[in-house]
Amino acid sequence: MPLTIKFVGAFRHLSGKTQFTLNFQEGFTVKSIIDAISQDLPLLKHTFCDQELNDARSNSLILVNGREISVLNGYATKLCDGDEIVFVPVVHGG
Repeated sequence: MPLTIKFVGAFRHLSGKTQFTLNFQEGFTVKSIIDAISQDLPLLKHTFCDQELNDARSNSLILVNGREISVLNGYATKLCDGDEIVFVPVVHGG
């Protein structure tokens, strides 16, 4: 099943891509997609995930069909044919 993956801001720069299509089996989750992207584009693994917290939410906002995953089922959100997943970097200050 095709899924559209889009990157915004720094993710676009690090990946060298604005968007691409991935083919996965029905029932894959957001976590499955993050793992697959991290293997294919290792630079993104460190930006998706805060290495000290090991928490992808700490450095990214993830939208599935325009809805943030926290209002869905989080990383366990199941993906369907044609879904669009957008990764938006979150800027931290301190």
